[in-house]
Amino acid sequence: MSDRRVVVLPDKAQLVEGVANRFVGRLAQLTQEGRPVHISLTGGSMGSAVLAATAAHGWASNIDWSLVHFWWSDERFVPRADAERNAGQARDALLERISVPAENVHEPAASDDGITLDQAADAYAAELARYGEDDRPWPAFDVCFLGVGPDGHIASLFPDRSEVLVTDRAVLPVRESPKPPPERITFTLPVINTSADIWMVVAGADKASALGLTLAGAGQAGVPAAGASGTADTVVFVDQDAAADVPEDLIDPEY
Repeated sequence: MSDRRVVVLPDKAQLVEGVANRFVGRLAQLTQEGRPVHISLTGGSMGSAVLAATAAHGWASNIDWSLVHFWWSDERFVPRADAERNAGQARDALLERISVPAENVHEPAASDDGITLDQAADAYAAELARYGEDDRPWPAFDVCFLGVGPDGHIASLFPDRSEVLVTDRAVLPVRESPKPPPERITFTLPVINTSADIWMVVAGADKASALGLTLAGAGQAGVPAAGASGTADTVVFVDQDAAADVPEDLIDPEY
C-alpha cells in the first residue's frame, strides 16, 4: 500500500483544472504503452467537473481512447435516464465527447433494465471478472477516482455498515443507504485497493473534518476513506477550504 500525499490547490476551479491536467497526462503516458487501460470513475459535482475539463483539454484528442476502459466504483440503482446516475453524468461530461468504443464503457445495470438489485450487483461482478488478472476476478485499475463524503464515505461504502468490511466479494448491493437514493451498487475495498493510483478529489469546508480523520489514520469501519490506498500512489487533491485539518507534513510542496 502506498503512503498518502496531499495536493492543495487554491479553489475548486483550480482543483478541477489541476486534476484534469494530471489525468490527461497520465492517460497519454498509459496509452502509449499500447495495452488496455482501466479507469474507475466517481460521481458528484467534482467528478463530473474533472471529466468535463478532461474532454475540453487540448491534449484529449491525442489520447488513444480505444485502449481506455471506463468503470464506476458505485452507481445509483435508479432508471437509466435518471439524472442521479453517475454513468449518465460521465457520458454528458466526457464519454460522448471522445471516441471511446461503446464496449469499453462498463456501466452497471439500471433499475429499469428488468433485473433486481442483487442481480445487477452480480452482473457487474461478472463483467469485472471478464477482465480479471492474476487469478483475481477484477482488473487492476490504473487510476481510481474517489470522492469523499462529509461522513467519510467513498463509493457507496458508508460508515459503520457491513459493506465496508466485506473482503470476499467484488461488488455488493446496498439497501437503505444513508444518502439517497436508497438502493445502490458498490465496489468493495479489495477492488478499490488493487488500483495502482487512487486519486481522491475533495472540495469544500464541509469535507475538512472527514478528510482530517482520513489522513490521521482513523479506522476504515468508521471512516471508509481511511481504508483506501493504491498499490503505487494515493493522492488526495483538495481545495483550500477542504484542507483545514490536513497535517502539514502530508502536503506535497513540489506539485
